[in-house]
Amino acid sequence: MTEKRQTVADQLISQSVDILLNKSYPRILTCLGELSDDEIWRRPNEHLVSVGNLILHLCGNMRQWIISGIGGAPDKRERAKEFSEKGPIPRADLIARLDSTLKEVAQVLRNADHAKLTESRTVQGEVTTGVSVVLHVTEHFSYHTGQISLHTKLLKNIDLGYYKDRDLNMTT
Repeated sequence: MTEKRQTVADQLISQSVDILLNKSYPRILTCLGELSDDEIWRRPNEHLVSVGNLILHLCGNMRQWIISGIGGAPDKRERAKEFSEKGPIPRADLIARLDSTLKEVAQVLRNADHAKLTESRTVQGEVTTGVSVVLHVTEHFSYHTGQISLHTKLLKNIDLGYYKDRDLNMTT
């Protein structure tokens, strides 16, 4: 049986979608399950935003960079509102927004013309390529997932158990 060789573009898309949907998103859901609605909207100090704000920010970022930047949807992002929102937007609504946005992102990426991923485009005033857009969103989502995890650990003093089923001391 001949195995179909994946192109670099296929791997970029499939691995980015995997990181977003199967690694980072479940971690955010774990955190939201640990936090009360009040804690989701608590700002630790005047220089930090809440977990709720970070989720709104992730949705806005993915919509602007992937759904608009690669998928061609109109860019209607109002970034400042992602950070100024004080909530409380109910947890179920935040989860629904994030879930819906991630599903749309996955669909746009899976349907993207891989040959066009190297073409220039402008997103958020930056001239970039589709490859850079995918890398940016994946890294950005992971970064803020870490912030949400830190918020949760600080508020709850718990181990979130992300690696409870893995031996991270293995060398091979």
